[in-house]
Amino acid sequence: MAIFKDHNITVKQLLGFIPEALIANLSLTTKIDHYAKVLHGNKLFYLLLYGILDNDRLSQRSLEDTFNDSVFKILFNLDEDEKVRRSSISERLSRVDPDYFRQIYEFIYEQFSGVYTLTQRKQYNLIRVDSTIVSETAGKLSEGIVNPGSSKKAVKYSLAFDGMLPGLAQVFTNPKYINEDNALPEVVMAHVKKEPGHQNIYVLDRGLQSTRTMKAFSENQVTFICRAKENRKFELIQSLIVEGQDMDMGESMLLRDGIVRLYTGIPIANKRGNKHYREELVESTFRLVIVKSKAQEGKEYWLLTNDFSLPAKEIAQAYRRRWDIEVFFRFLKQELNTSHLVSLNKNGLQVMLYMTLITSMLVLIYKKANKQGYKTSKRRFAMEVRDLAIALIVVQCGGEPGLFFKT
Repeated sequence: MAIFKDHNITVKQLLGFIPEALIANLSLTTKIDHYAKVLHGNKLFYLLLYGILDNDRLSQRSLEDTFNDSVFKILFNLDEDEKVRRSSISERLSRVDPDYFRQIYEFIYEQFSGVYTLTQRKQYNLIRVDSTIVSETAGKLSEGIVNPGSSKKAVKYSLAFDGMLPGLAQVFTNPKYINEDNALPEVVMAHVKKEPGHQNIYVLDRGLQSTRTMKAFSENQVTFICRAKENRKFELIQSLIVEGQDMDMGESMLLRDGIVRLYTGIPIANKRGNKHYREELVESTFRLVIVKSKAQEGKEYWLLTNDFSLPAKEIAQAYRRRWDIEVFFRFLKQELNTSHLVSLNKNGLQVMLYMTLITSMLVLIYKKANKQGYKTSKRRFAMEVRDLAIALIVVQCGGEPGLFFKT
């Protein structure tokens, strides 16, 4: 087999985290196999998992070929005589219960996040929240988001990412969610609901600008850090910079740190029924930290938060770590095919997102344990899966895998 002697964990060990009993039990509780002749829940689960790993450009046609491949059937102990067509896969994705895949995804997330040490848990209390848009082939979507200046429909995937694993995911196809001020708060509050008593700090980019949302976060005791638009209008209540304070923060310089009140727009309808907005100050107070980059001349970062205890330097460092989710999105698109839509209805989109995130968690744990990059981890993970299948073929043929795979 593909033996990488410097590895601390193998694919075979990771596949052991996939709960066979849970998959079987969910087939009953979710009624996922109701009316299914061939593509039962467990078979669809393994088909999508293997398909995501084995194909550079996943499609319903490639999934058909994968299911009908003898190597896939041997690896997951399926009947050699079973066959499926692309149309059956398409119909199954459009009707199958996404909750089946959501529950498996959440179970595996809990399994993996439970192995963090206490130090790592504190590190991963920083939750990055952001969205990515996928528009390739999405013009046929019955419902979708349309970007300004474009006629092409798109899908928005929004995630809460702890720096190691994706802890929550949502699919948005309703046009109102083109505005991140609508999408991101839903993701944040859904993640808060999952973790009662949490001590998380939610870090967001400039997509979140609504003062009313920030006020709601504070009222619900949700700590956040987000990037404001430069020159945003505010009223300074109190400066937090003390005389003689060192303004050098390493990679940046501190320009301002203070308690502020923000303006919000109040919708007003005139006599003709046209809506305009009147600016009003919100009573809630926030903290504004403005830093200037040393590397980029003239580049300033305006950071808003409702955390008044962290040093300004840690506020800036927390925002910089938001970039982890951008790297994760790039990994999903470049290595796990999310830039190509396998299904064109929301039901199938949810299934594919959960399966992609399940696959990503397996690869990410493999990556972390073996101290590798994204591309190397995906390549070696797929190599080990392939060799597991070959070993099973050798055994079925009465041979000894060790005679071929030298350790």
